[in-house]
Amino acid sequence: MTQSRTHTCNELRSSNIGEKVTLVGWYENLRKVSKNLGFLILRDFYGTTQIVIDTEDMMSIIDSINNESTIRVDGIVRERSSKNENLSTGDIEVVPGKITLLGECRHQALPFEINRSTEADENLRLKYRYLDLRNPKIKDKIVLRSKIIAELRQRMTELGFLEITTPILTCSSPEGARDYLVPSRLHEGKFYALPQAPQQFKQILMASGFDRYFQIAPCFRDEDARADRSPGEFYQLDMEMAFADQEDVFAVNEEVLPPVFEKYGVYKNSSKTPFRRIPYLESLERYGTDKPDLRIDLEIQDASELLSDCGFQPFEGNIIKAIVMDQFQASRKVIDKICSDVEVTSGSKAYWFKYTEDKAFSGGISKFLKDKQSEIVEKLNLQPGDFIGLTAGKKSEAQKSAGVLRNLLGANCDAHMKKDCYEFCWIVDFPMYEIGEESGELEFCHNPFSMPQGGIDALNNQETLEILAYQYDLVCNGIELSSGAVRNHDPKIMIKAFNMIGLGEEDVMAKFPAMYNAFCFGAPPHAGIAPGIDRMIMLITGDESIREIIPFPMNKNAMDLMMNAPAPVTEKQLDDVHIQIKKEENQE
Repeated sequence: MTQSRTHTCNELRSSNIGEKVTLVGWYENLRKVSKNLGFLILRDFYGTTQIVIDTEDMMSIIDSINNESTIRVDGIVRERSSKNENLSTGDIEVVPGKITLLGECRHQALPFEINRSTEADENLRLKYRYLDLRNPKIKDKIVLRSKIIAELRQRMTELGFLEITTPILTCSSPEGARDYLVPSRLHEGKFYALPQAPQQFKQILMASGFDRYFQIAPCFRDEDARADRSPGEFYQLDMEMAFADQEDVFAVNEEVLPPVFEKYGVYKNSSKTPFRRIPYLESLERYGTDKPDLRIDLEIQDASELLSDCGFQPFEGNIIKAIVMDQFQASRKVIDKICSDVEVTSGSKAYWFKYTEDKAFSGGISKFLKDKQSEIVEKLNLQPGDFIGLTAGKKSEAQKSAGVLRNLLGANCDAHMKKDCYEFCWIVDFPMYEIGEESGELEFCHNPFSMPQGGIDALNNQETLEILAYQYDLVCNGIELSSGAVRNHDPKIMIKAFNMIGLGEEDVMAKFPAMYNAFCFGAPPHAGIAPGIDRMIMLITGDESIREIIPFPMNKNAMDLMMNAPAPVTEKQLDDVHIQIKKEENQE
């Protein structure tokens, strides 16, 4: 006996013919042949079973029940006369002796057809997410998510990591995104914050004597949604190791992740270990991004010296990047669409020309290049039939737009992109500092808790913008799965690192009091990383939107349409936490 049923809707086989059974589930649909003959599909979590309605009395019962109601069927299993090889229960059917309504669907018209819910508007799907999740295709992704998380836990435990949960209510801390704040009832004017990551807690655990920590950690960041980023809440495989360095972190992740991708992924091939390691600045030069999609074999060349004086005004005084591509037989319409998409994505234009089979330049900006044709052919190593894509601007702009162009060209040419595999790489050697685009001042480039390469000596003696940090990103198929670092566990080095951006010891103690004080009692060298669970599963399932693999996601505007959140609260609730809403006055 399983709950109130004898079998699930995916369990009955020919061996059960003649047995009395009880099934429960959702009334999916009815193919009605006549007033006393019809074929009902009953669906539960596990699958479907055909129920034969072969009497007028039974048909009248079904006629009074709306689709998607839950029912109980007591009946006899018999052999199907017309078998369905596509169903595991396709050899049998059940003839009901009794049908009982368990949960009425009070709506005759559904907002969308369950088995075609993915074709509906996304906001409609999210508003009726409980119906969307009844779609077996959607349900299977949530089941897969559960299996993947269980396997990650098992693998981490087998490697000696201890699962420890860290607090959800904590203090606001500068992590790079906006906090979600929670007002305190007991402490007027003070606020908790939901953690953007368990960063400080896991480092304090290392200072507390724990050796290997992990958790499937919920993280909260008030940031805009993207296809690969969910606003509000997301989960990561958070881990930290004491007395460890960068190589230890790489070894653990290279042992844990590839087998999971190969076992559950839509692609069965994954990068061999050790993964490629690409310095940050090299990645920008060769791929135009610090998240390179290594399934694409195209690389970016610098053509600044070659083309800056060709007479094409957008090239004058700018950095110019070129991508040479053979076997690209796209139409002018496709090329124009690629160039348009580059501008939309990067904010910078893309240009192009072709080196034809008769060894002449044509199309795009070719008229500006004909006087330098022999030099261009030699320097770019062109072969007849090549397509050349170009971008220009300040260095960062030219790199970024070239990176976008590279991805679009690869996606439009099977000869230059392997689409049936997972290509991992480590991006390493991030700069410790950078000049902020908005502030114009010196800022931490990646993570303020990172150890500078060369320690205190580098901070004292190297040019500030040339100091590298022990920071690393894990990238798969052009998507950043995780950032990590060897941590700055030495209070003296930490103070010096913050001094470089104008903060003193008092500032560090005020911003990170617990972690700083813990390190003053003797902290071990430690390192960690936190691969994103949601992005990982999105890659494994091959989905283009992260919302497809989250049970109850927010929409693009950070709204939960099903629960109607965020929502207003009562004045009493606001008074309890000492909050007053300041409404903006209408401006004339």
